[in-house]
Amino acid sequence: MGFDGFPPGKINTTRIPTLFFKELLPQIDDLNELKVTLYALWQITRLEGEVRFLKEEDFIGDPIFMEGMGATTATQQRAVRAGLELAVNRGTLLKTSVPDKDDQLAIYFFHSPRGQAAVQSVADGSWRPSDGTVPSPTLSMEQPNIFQLYEENIGPLTPLIADTLREAEKNYPEGWIRQALEIAVQNNVRKWNYVEAILRSWQDGGRDERQDRRHTKKDRRAYLEDEFAGFIED
Repeated sequence: MGFDGFPPGKINTTRIPTLFFKELLPQIDDLNELKVTLYALWQITRLEGEVRFLKEEDFIGDPIFMEGMGATTATQQRAVRAGLELAVNRGTLLKTSVPDKDDQLAIYFFHSPRGQAAVQSVADGSWRPSDGTVPSPTLSMEQPNIFQLYEENIGPLTPLIADTLREAEKNYPEGWIRQALEIAVQNNVRKWNYVEAILRSWQDGGRDERQDRRHTKKDRRAYLEDEFAGFIED
């Protein structure tokens, strides 16, 4: 299987501290460790809450990630465990455990001031993971961008349509475009003019989610800058 290249338009991105490339990457000489570390960085940006941690099942529960970890389930799980162990030994991740029914549950934090504080809170008993049922993020949850959605649901992506979609990205929140495309598909009106008419009606009607979208991105960045304080360079 090959890689078809990056699609046009905006795509989801993950912030990675510059220190990863300057100091950590040159040290990593094991592919499992590299994959586990990068996947952990991706996951931590998509978790919610003040204390963000990972469990082994967060890795092995993502079928897309696990495809690249080996040919069989047993091989994949061994690779993940080996990668986690190497990341802990290197000091990239911090590992601790909490009571879980009749056993102990291993949890992982990034080795940062915030991660160190979390491990200490586990040790002194002042913090435990909640029993919430919020699903962990997986690669299959990553949404395609609007260019891919258009091709999948409306029709071929011509240069003219690509320019139109780029202009739409400037004028409307991404969530609006996705919803408008969904409505067009549901109503079996697979035309961009119809989608644009929906967007204009929402804009004229005063519907505005831009502020919420900005807050979400701002909060995520604020967490990362705290997690890797002093590491991130713009």
